[in-house]
Order: sequence, then structure tokens, then C-alpha cells
Amino acid sequence: MSGRTSAPACPERTCIGCRQRSARNGLLRVVRNGDRCVPDLRGTLPGRGAYVHPTPSCLELAVRRRAFPRAFRTQGPLDIGELREAVGRTPPEEP
Repeated sequence: MSGRTSAPACPERTCIGCRQRSARNGLLRVVRNGDRCVPDLRGTLPGRGAYVHPTPSCLELAVRRRAFPRAFRTQGPLDIGELREAVGRTPPEEP
């Protein structure tokens, strides 16, 4: 046996709100578009991406920690209105 497992590897990312590592498919990718944060539901938008759990608590924690400007390496505040709407309509995760 070669020591390899039969299960494919699942990429992990860190939530910028709670700083917990999770599977990429359990997180919401966010990209910067001008001076606003846009949810990337398909994961295909160009540019630097940041990941956050699709829950209001993680989103608020990321805003309070000023994690979005740091993750996107930009100065000043970013508009997250569109992101708040996307998190509000995302169904909760099944444990």
C-alpha cells in the first residue's frame, strides 16, 4: 500500500471572523470590487479572496476586527452591505 488515502483532499481555509479553519465549501468567499466587499458564491471572481463563515456572528466579528481591509491589503473602510444581504439569505449550515 502506498500510504495514500482513497478520499480526495478537501482544501481548508481560515475564516477571517472567528479564525477557525474549515473546509472551503463550508465558507463564503468574499472579493473586493472597488470600495465594497462582494460575495463570490461561485468562487470564480478575479482578485484576492477572503473567506468567512456564512453566519451573521462571524461577519460581525470580522467587521469589528477590521479583518476585511487587512485581508484585501487596502486602506480605509469597505462597504459590506451586499455581503450582509448574502449572509442573511444563506441557509444555516448542517452540523
